[in-house]
Amino acid sequence: MADKKKNDAAKEAAKKALEAAAANRSAGRKKIEHTYTQVGQESTSKEELLAATRKNALPYRIFAVILWILAIGFEVFAILFFTHTLELSFTTENPGWTISWAVCLGLDLICVIIGSLLWKKGNHLDPAPAKNKARFWIQNNFGVIVSVLAFAPFIIFALTDKKANKQSKIIAVIAAAVALVVAGLVSFDWNPVSQEEMLENAHIDTVYWTASGTVYHAYDDCQHLNHTVELLTGTSAAAIENGKTRLCKTCEARAAKEAEQLVENTAENKPAETDALKISE
Repeated sequence: MADKKKNDAAKEAAKKALEAAAANRSAGRKKIEHTYTQVGQESTSKEELLAATRKNALPYRIFAVILWILAIGFEVFAILFFTHTLELSFTTENPGWTISWAVCLGLDLICVIIGSLLWKKGNHLDPAPAKNKARFWIQNNFGVIVSVLAFAPFIIFALTDKKANKQSKIIAVIAAAVALVVAGLVSFDWNPVSQEEMLENAHIDTVYWTASGTVYHAYDDCQHLNHTVELLTGTSAAAIENGKTRLCKTCEARAAKEAEQLVENTAENKPAETDALKISE
């Protein structure tokens, strides 16, 4: 009995300690007084919005293509070095021969990855329409296609090269295959945005965003804005025009929850209204 009382007392003390800690944390989190800058007061048509998104995405896509061209170039040099088609003073024998094509493959991988990240950024700024399935798939997986082009030919040349010994072929193929897998995984867009989704969220009257970052918020008291003083505000179309790619997931979930509660409250009030009408009759 005494042990039970001690356990209960210990649990109660722990509970009070946790409540006190939570209260202290809440008291320490003071609400930030935001300052607001209005952006884009005029309404934007669909055509103007799409033109703005294409303009925002263009630099990312240009730099992505340049890097991908460099990647293919490095792959060509890797093939030339591996097959001894191109020989320099330090590439005729090992370790210079191995280092030459390995470094080219490494530079190839770096260019593919950076290019793919830039391409995905461009796709989020200016997404493809989901109704056009072929374009949507190609645009969102173009980095994966480039990854295959940047490493598969080297694998083929390494396997078919008659001058290279078996061990060298195995090392080269494994290295290129690993690079291909890494590049493909990074290049694949795991959360693609569609043009329809972007346009659907472009009608919100008032949203908030920061100078940096890629999202806009439906609530200025969103937890992700707790440490930001200066906020830009305007329509969601204005946010998209200014390079914000999507609505904050936290705000989206909060809005959905509030809408669900509103529907539930409306449903609960209906029976009471019906009874009142019956009494009045």
